[in-house]
Amino acid sequence: MELNALRQFLVVARLEHLSRAADELRVAQPSLSRTIARLEGELGTPLFDRSSRLRLNDAGKLFRAYVERALGELQAGQLAVAEATTAGLGTVRLASETFLTLTGPLAVYKRDHPAVELELQWSPAEDMARRLRARDVDLCVASQPIHAEGVAGVRLFEDAVGVAVPRDHPLAGRAPVGLHELAEYPFVTARAGHWLRRLLDQLFATRGLAPRIVCESDEHSAIADLIGAGLGIGLVPSFARRKNPRTPLVWVPVDSPDCRRTVTLCWAADGHLSTAAQLMRATITDWDWSNDQASNNF
Repeated sequence: MELNALRQFLVVARLEHLSRAADELRVAQPSLSRTIARLEGELGTPLFDRSSRLRLNDAGKLFRAYVERALGELQAGQLAVAEATTAGLGTVRLASETFLTLTGPLAVYKRDHPAVELELQWSPAEDMARRLRARDVDLCVASQPIHAEGVAGVRLFEDAVGVAVPRDHPLAGRAPVGLHELAEYPFVTARAGHWLRRLLDQLFATRGLAPRIVCESDEHSAIADLIGAGLGIGLVPSFARRKNPRTPLVWVPVDSPDCRRTVTLCWAADGHLSTAAQLMRATITDWDWSNDQASNNF
């Protein structure tokens, strides 16, 4: 089996769509189809169901796990050799759902290890286990624990999530406020896939409600400005209000024990971590996450 064929298989397995996979891989779709067919011929079984649309079948899911581990080990080997044969510490690749949380430890790490190259990549939590097993990244920071085979992790801190409102908003003087009352107001939030949006959808869905979303933004720094402009209200973690004390908003606690996040650092349990990644893990886990206090004003 060719390594390139295995890498292409992983992209098709992730997207479950040949044309989109071909676009991402920058290959012709007929060529990609032949590659997958050849791979299935070598294995002696289909890896995808092709009835209505392309779907990874049970054999494909089984094979994908082995391919991720195999290619991940090759990647780890390349990094280990590079580390052993160069004078510097190399590169550390960190994926996270948000980097606002990590600015403190990242600054300290870069100050203490200026020769290390940092690669910071945004990633949704649902992709993190796959990326760690494939050694696509060294470390991940997720807003909830990742329960997946081959992934180890440590809890960094728990963070209450409240609702941000303008200072003249009817909810500004409330503490706490219930979700049924929040359902009456329009929301400004992140796009689907971001942890903040997943939390908002889950909180409302468990109560048979749906949030009234009037604005979705990929620019998370703009969410506070849009709320301040009176377009709506929005969920904001306590950590963010400590980072932006001058923002003209009020942070109101939500009357739900589920309205919080558990920030977790994760890595591949059975993989080689470079010296640079080990130092990054130590910097993040040893960081004092509990030293910030704030009032209800941003």
